[in-house]
Amino acid sequence: MVRHIVLFGFKKEAEGRSALENAEIAKESLLSLKDKISVLRNIEVGINMENASSDNATLCLTCDFDHLDDLSIYANHEEHLKVAEFIGKVRESRSCVDYEI
Repeated sequence: MVRHIVLFGFKKEAEGRSALENAEIAKESLLSLKDKISVLRNIEVGINMENASSDNATLCLTCDFDHLDDLSIYANHEEHLKVAEFIGKVRESRSCVDYEI
């Protein structure tokens, strides 16, 4: 099994909304992928706590896949690409790690 973890830092303001508002939109959009992409085994999305360090990322995405090839299917799936397009407009940073579990 492969775990895919992505940390996003969001712009303070983008697309006419605050970082928190955009993070909430991103969270709901990402969670909706569970029912749209069959190779996605598990997905969790967390938004940094308001009182946590401002150095932290804004949003954390954790996904599980059976195989690395499934991660590629997910990454190139049209529904994922729609969400990625939105996040690309509102994020200022991205870090990722993929590993076997």
